[in-house]
Amino acid sequence: MATVQQPVIRNWDFPRGVASAALMVGYAREHGVPTARMLRGTGLTERALADPDAQIDAHTELAVIRNLVRALAAERPALGMEVGRRYRITTFGIFGFACVSSPTLGEAISLAMRYLELSFTFCIPVTRWEPGEFTAWIHDEQVPPDVRRFLVERDVLAMHQVMSDLLGRPLRLKRAEFDFAEPEYADRLAEIIGVRPNFGGPYNLFALDPEMLTKPLPQANEHTWAMCLAQCRDLVHRRRARTGIAAEVRERLVPRGGVDGYAAPPGIDFVAKDLNMSTRTLRRHLDSAGTSYRALLDEVRRALAEEMLTATPLSVSDVAIRLGYAEASTFIYAFKRWTGTTPSAYRREVPAKSAPGT
Repeated sequence: MATVQQPVIRNWDFPRGVASAALMVGYAREHGVPTARMLRGTGLTERALADPDAQIDAHTELAVIRNLVRALAAERPALGMEVGRRYRITTFGIFGFACVSSPTLGEAISLAMRYLELSFTFCIPVTRWEPGEFTAWIHDEQVPPDVRRFLVERDVLAMHQVMSDLLGRPLRLKRAEFDFAEPEYADRLAEIIGVRPNFGGPYNLFALDPEMLTKPLPQANEHTWAMCLAQCRDLVHRRRARTGIAAEVRERLVPRGGVDGYAAPPGIDFVAKDLNMSTRTLRRHLDSAGTSYRALLDEVRRALAEEMLTATPLSVSDVAIRLGYAEASTFIYAFKRWTGTTPSAYRREVPAKSAPGT
């Protein structure tokens, strides 16, 4: 029986770090393209490229990509393949470390699908695990036509390079297919991925022997993996809260006057009406953004609960009422799900955690 895993995100329009843009600017510089030309029309500066905490939207990286393709595609036909091989585990920061410390390649791939918005991909993978073959279908339908081939090659070769890094040896694919005509560098591509691809078909895909997914990774570490997963979750939540429809919903859930004036949060019907859309449309937009009204409400309630418990003398019951819970027991259950501890225990522990020298 086949197991299909869809990524949480549905398209490439998600915020991302600057590491990918910096990598492409560096590649271009090596081939004689000035940084100023690569950053033209992007709004980026060299200083921003050097900031590991900087975040850009996908259209900014797309502008860098277009500058790269215009500058070098004519003289370097294998541009997508060459750039894709530059992506290494370290390019992806904490997301990469989470993958490298995963128990198996299969676990690493599953993690990558859950946190795909921490990558730099424009092509969206959907995986299918069945007896005899593990296949990744690489969807490029939403990628702009002028950079589609470059990004298919870049993203597939980046995935291949990262999986090779995870295994500690070159990964040999079982088969590969591309929807573009066979290029002049097909032999080079075949040498890298270990199999000669088929070209000119209806899909982009690559397949592995499923046995490879079950073998332990050489740098697997359960403690590091758990720590990196927690950091990936936090990073995703912070990014979602700041951008797009998620930010608009969250803004309507956060009290304007702080916790002192906070009452029960508005329901999704009210929020949808305030955004001039139907409830069904709002749910669909949030789903496309990889989140939900319930998830955003939980994020806001958790932040407000922690603030009330540490900065006000309100009782647990009063906090529950202000957060819109009918009963304190329901709030206590939710808080324990969020934090792993009860509100009362959290209130006792936080001052000790924040004291100097602890």
